Amino acid sequence: MSFDDPKPGPDEIIVQMKASGFCGSDLHHYRGPRGASLQSRSDAFLAERGLKRTDPIIAGHEPCGVVVELGKNVDPMRMKVGDRVLIYHYDGCGYCDQCRSGWVVICDGGSTIYGQNAHGGHAHFIKVPAKAAIHLPDEISFSAGAAISCGMGTAFAALERLELSGRDTLAVFGMGPVGQSAVQLAKAMGVRTVAVDISPQRVAQALEFGATHAIDSSKADAVEAILQWTGGRGVTVALDTAGVASARQAAVRSSATWGRIGFVGVGGGVSLDVTPDLILKQRSIVGHLTFSDVGLTRCVRFIADHGVDVDRQFSHRWKLEDADEAYREFDKQTAGKAVFEF
Repeated sequence: MSFDDPKPGPDEIIVQMKASGFCGSDLHHYRGPRGASLQSRSDAFLAERGLKRTDPIIAGHEPCGVVVELGKNVDPMRMKVGDRVLIYHYDGCGYCDQCRSGWVVICDGGSTIYGQNAHGGHAHFIKVPAKAAIHLPDEISFSAGAAISCGMGTAFAALERLELSGRDTLAVFGMGPVGQSAVQLAKAMGVRTVAVDISPQRVAQALEFGATHAIDSSKADAVEAILQWTGGRGVTVALDTAGVASARQAAVRSSATWGRIGFVGVGGGVSLDVTPDLILKQRSIVGHLTFSDVGLTRCVRFIADHGVDVDRQFSHRWKLEDADEAYREFDKQTAGKAVFEF
C-alpha cells in the first residue's frame, strides 16, 4: 500500500529514513487483526490525525535518519536540515506529571506511539514533532541509532533503574535484542554477566556479545547453574527480557539476598512464593517500560563514549521492497536483530 509523502506542521520535522529497525513488539501487530494497532487511542485522537480505526498504519518504531524539512516554528539553531537524528518514538499531552518528567511513554492521557497508532519509520519519510528528534553523533551508524531508539535504550534505562555498576554480578534472561543489549552494556560497565536462553544459537552469541558465562536453560536448570557460578550466593542483579513466567521466576530465585530484579519482557505472569522468594531474601522487583526522552539521550552518549558495537546485533539487513520476506523471516524469532536500510 502506498501513502503520500508527509508535510510538516508548524512544530514538526520530516526525517528521511536511513535505517528503521524491527522490534519483537512489531510482531504483535503483524500477527494481529487489521486495525489492532489503533485500539490504544480514542476515535477523537485518531480523527485529529486524519485516521480511523480501520486505517492501516505504517509500522516501525525504531526510526533513524536525516532531517530534510522543518516546520515554520522549528528553531533552526536547535534543528537544521541535514542533521543526523534518531527518533524518540513517543508523544504525549505534554502537561501531565509523566510528560513533564520526560516519561512520555506513560503519559496520563495515553501516548502516541509511532508505528503503532501513528505512522512509523518503515517508509522513506516520517513526520514527527521536532522535540522527538535526538541528535546522533557521527561515530554512531544509522542502523545502530535505530537499535538504540528501542531495544538498546530499553536495556540501558532498565540497568540504570537497577543501579548496575562494576560491583555487581548480572543475570540476563532472554537473548533477543534487549537481552543482547544488556549484555553489551554490562560489559562496557565492567560487570560480570551470565546470559540465559533456550536457543543454543543465542546462547553462543551471548558469549560473543561479552557475557562471562552462558546457560542453555533447555538443557540445564538456570537457577542451579547461576548459584553454582556465583559460589552459592546468587547474582546481585537479574533482568528478565523474555516475558515468560519461567524466566521471571528464575530471575528472582537466582538472585542473592538483597537482589535487585527487573522485569522488562512484556507478556505473561509469574507465580512466586512471596515469603521465601522476596521477604526473607529482602529482594526488590522493578517493572520497567522502555525509557524517558532524557534517558535515551544519556544512552546515546554512553554508546558513543564507550564505543559499544551496536551494529554487531544485526543478523539481517533488508531493503523496504523486501518487506514481506523480511517480516516472514523476522517472525521466526531465531536470529539476531533486523533492520531496513535505505
